Amino acid sequence: MKKNDPTKIVTGKHTVMSYLTVNEPQVPLGGGTPKYSVSLVISKDDTETYNKVKAAIKAAYEKGQKKLQGAGGDVPPLEALKTPLRDGDKEKKNDPVYKNCWFINAKSTSKPGVVDAYKQPILDASELYSGIIGRASVSFYAYNVNGSRGIAAGLNHIQKLHDGTPLGGHGRPEDDFDDLDGEEEDFLS
Repeated sequence: MKKNDPTKIVTGKHTVMSYLTVNEPQVPLGGGTPKYSVSLVISKDDTETYNKVKAAIKAAYEKGQKKLQGAGGDVPPLEALKTPLRDGDKEKKNDPVYKNCWFINAKSTSKPGVVDAYKQPILDASELYSGIIGRASVSFYAYNVNGSRGIAAGLNHIQKLHDGTPLGGHGRPEDDFDDLDGEEEDFLS
């Protein structure tokens, strides 16, 4: 039986995975602990996911009151804090992937589980690239680090449902070559 955690959500099934780093963790700019990460691109038409994210952020804010306290014991209002739900039309104006979309950058220090549409683990790293379409399990939590306070998104798991257009200038090798149509060349002669 699943425990109902109001800070945890699963995105809708048409979420685009951008800046996908789930095969090997990467060291953040400026150094630090290597992390797995993804930018979850959610259409503004997906109001169900948007509402779940807003509710989970609010739940994380309520749950994290003690952590969010400043030196004087004050807790800023949620509207004054940094939150992970961002507007692609404002922050990524020149990127067509983010047009009419929200996005959430989610990270984890531990490797997220990655499964296919049938909940089977994806073991072939080439199947996981920026541009795949699916769902993500994300948990929201409060943070207070060196005076910077807010709500962040932790990446739990990803479910790849469909291939998508590869992002970032790299395609898949199987898309670059035509079929040989039964022609086999003798490369040794």
